[in-house]
Amino acid sequence: MQRLEELLSRVVAEVKQLPFPILLRLEASGGGVVVEPKTKLQLYSYFRSSCSQRVRIALNLKGLDYEYKAVNLLKGEQLSPEFLKLNPVGYVPVLVDEDIVLSDSFAILMYLEEKYPQHPLLPHDLQRRGINYQADCFLAPQILGAIKLFSLDMTQYPLLSRLNNAYNELPAFQDAMPENQPDASVEA
Repeated sequence: MQRLEELLSRVVAEVKQLPFPILLRLEASGGGVVVEPKTKLQLYSYFRSSCSQRVRIALNLKGLDYEYKAVNLLKGEQLSPEFLKLNPVGYVPVLVDEDIVLSDSFAILMYLEEKYPQHPLLPHDLQRRGINYQADCFLAPQILGAIKLFSLDMTQYPLLSRLNNAYNELPAFQDAMPENQPDASVEA
C-alpha cells in the first residue's frame, strides 16, 4: 500500500508541473493513468467535412468526450464574426481545449496525440508511425467521399475496399460518419 501511495504522490507531483490543467483518472483494471481535459473539448464541425471527420475519428479512438458544435457551411456560418474569432480563415474543423484553439485537422491530431497519450493513434516504432500518418484518420474520409459523393466503383481498388470495410466495423469510425452527426439531419 505504501508503494502505491508513493507512486501516486510522484504522479501528482509531475502532473502539477504540466503547463495545462488536467484531471487524472486511475483505472483499476490495469489501464493506468488516463489524462482527461479539465473542461469538455469543443469541436466545431460540419458533418460532411472530411477534415472534420478525421478529427472526430481521432477523438473517438482516443476515447475523449467532446461537445459537437455544428457549423453549417452551406449557410455561411463559418463566415460569422463569432466563428471568425476562432478561425480567421473560416474553415472547419476547429478544436477548443480550454484556452487553446486549433484549426487544422493535422495540427489537431498531433495536439491530441501529445496532450492525451492514452489510446495512441500512432505506434511507437518510427517506420510504422510514418506509414500510419498516411492512413486511417486521413484515408477513411477520402474513401468515404469517393464512394458517397462520386459513386466510385471500388471493385477496381480491392485493398482500399478492404480497408473501407474494416473502418466501417470500428465504432470510432462509425460514430464519426457524416450521417451520424447532429447537424446531418438538418440537410438530409
